[in-house]
Amino acid sequence: MNDKIALVVGASGVTGINLADKLISKGWETYGLARTPNLEIKGLKPVAADLLSVESLTSALANIKPTHVYITTWMRNDTEAENIRVNSLMIRNLLTVLSEKKSVEHVALVTGLKHYLGPFEAYAKEGFLPLTPLREEHPRLDIENFYYAQEDEVYAAAERDGFTWSIHRPHTVIGKAVGNAMNMGTTLAVYATICKETGRPFIWPGSAAQWNGLSDVTDARVLAEHLIWASTTDAARNEAFNVVNGDYFRWNWLWNRLAAYFGVKPVGFNGSIQSLEKEMKNDAGIWQEIAEKYHLKEKEISRMATAWHTDLDLGRPIEVMTDMSKSRKLGFTVFQNTEETFYDLFEQLRAAKLIPAE
Repeated sequence: MNDKIALVVGASGVTGINLADKLISKGWETYGLARTPNLEIKGLKPVAADLLSVESLTSALANIKPTHVYITTWMRNDTEAENIRVNSLMIRNLLTVLSEKKSVEHVALVTGLKHYLGPFEAYAKEGFLPLTPLREEHPRLDIENFYYAQEDEVYAAAERDGFTWSIHRPHTVIGKAVGNAMNMGTTLAVYATICKETGRPFIWPGSAAQWNGLSDVTDARVLAEHLIWASTTDAARNEAFNVVNGDYFRWNWLWNRLAAYFGVKPVGFNGSIQSLEKEMKNDAGIWQEIAEKYHLKEKEISRMATAWHTDLDLGRPIEVMTDMSKSRKLGFTVFQNTEETFYDLFEQLRAAKLIPAE
């Protein structure tokens, strides 16, 4: 597999970490690009670079000629217009610098279900509610969306340079990472840990539609397998794909299961949305005390929990089911039980001393 050289862009995030692990386990030469590279993954070759600087990228990638590029990162900004400007520039800079090397065979871009639901400013509000299950053939919304801008940069570079591409649209990604911008699984683990330590109830923060409706998520390990599959399978090239675990669940069932795992009292939907960001806004000191008491590795709650994003995910006025038929028909058969996804993550967090062992 030494003829395959991977560049994982965003190798410090939940998707990038799990992808790099999987590539290395399969024998790929793997480089991990980030502003602050991940140094904990055995076998990963770290690359420190700023995607907003052509000079930084040119210098950092001077001696690297990747065959496969996996773009798993984005940068959050105050407005969608700024999201579009910054996130499209990051991809344009990267692919411009790589263009001169003439080594790239395939570029895989990870976006997400906001492709169908709308960006943060219009997130799944009335007027933007798509027909579910979500299918890849759904047209773009008539609204600004940085995912579309990112896709367009990949399409333009592919036409210029002749590489193949794949677009990957996961639902909420569940997996182990620290300092990640969107990390529901770890956020809920931190919240449950605080509830257990303080005797507080484990309060459902979302909407009635999410509490009662069907939903799905994406295990980071499934996403990693999907990225590698699409980038090495002829039939999957130049296609956009949804990627989720393959099962459905209702939060009114799973919430009680997660509460039982941590030994806390669950409180379900009570008629109004109970913001988790508001619930946890004064918990930084409590988390620091917990971290010191149990000798945990991360004392900064902001590096572990992203309550704002969990609120967005669980507050949607729509159930979200994602169709996987397109991938299945082309041969991707990886499946993951969602309840086990969460338990596996919690066990990983315990083993890494990121949440208490008991």
